[in-house]
Amino acid sequence: MTLDPLQDRHKPHGFGQRVQDFVKQIVYGGNDGIVTTFAIVAGFAGAQAEGVAQIGGLAVLVFGLANLFADAVSMGLGEFLSGRAQNDLYRSRRTAELRVIASDPAAEQAALAQLMAQRGLPRDEAGQMARIVVRHPEVMADMMMRYEHGLQDPSDGSPAIDGLVTFCSFVLFGCVPIAPYFLMEASDRTFVLSVLATFGALMALGLLRWRATHEGLVRSTGETVLVGAVCAGVAYLVGWLVGG
Repeated sequence: MTLDPLQDRHKPHGFGQRVQDFVKQIVYGGNDGIVTTFAIVAGFAGAQAEGVAQIGGLAVLVFGLANLFADAVSMGLGEFLSGRAQNDLYRSRRTAELRVIASDPAAEQAALAQLMAQRGLPRDEAGQMARIVVRHPEVMADMMMRYEHGLQDPSDGSPAIDGLVTFCSFVLFGCVPIAPYFLMEASDRTFVLSVLATFGALMALGLLRWRATHEGLVRSTGETVLVGAVCAGVAYLVGWLVGG
C-alpha cells in the first residue's frame, strides 16, 4: 500500500495534536471562564457590606453559575459566528481574486512577482515563479490571498466545532474557582481554596498551551497565570471599594 507523505504529515497524532488544533479556542475559552467565575468569588470576598457573609456562598454559586453558562454560550456562539464571517470573507475575496486573474493575468503576475521579491526571492526567480503560477489560477488565487490580503484558507476548520470547543473549555475551566463553594460553607478558608484552585487551573491552562505550542514553559505558564492574576486582583479591588 502506498502512503501519501503529505497526508500522513498532517494526520493528527494523539492528544498533543488535538490540543494543538484547538489551542486558540481552549486558551481563549478557558482563561475567560476562569476569570469570569473567579471575578464573582473575588468580588464577594472583597466586599464588606452587611449581610454579605451570610449570603456569600449562595450568592457565589448563583451568580457564578449564571455568569458561567451565559458567558459560555455567548462566547461559543461568538466563536461560531466569527468563524462563519471569516469563511464568508475568504470565499468572497477569493472569488474576486479569480475574476481579476482571469481578466488581467499580466497585472496579477507582476503583483505576485513583486510580493515574492519583497519576501526575499531574487527578482529573476520571483518573476519566473510568477510566470509559472499564473497559468494555474486556483493556485495563484490561494497565493494572492495569503501574501496580498493576509488571509489564511479557513476551509480546514469548522466554525461549529470551534464554537463547541470554546464553550466546553469555558465551562470546564470556569467551574474550578467556584468548586470549593459546592463542597463547603462560605468562609475565609473557602476563599483561600478558591484562590488556590484558580491558580491551579491557570497553571493547567498554561501547561496545555506549552504542550501545544512548544514555547518556553516559563513563558507559557507565566503569561497565563499573570493575566488571570491581574483580572482577579481587579475584581477583588472593585469588590473592596464598592462594598468596603
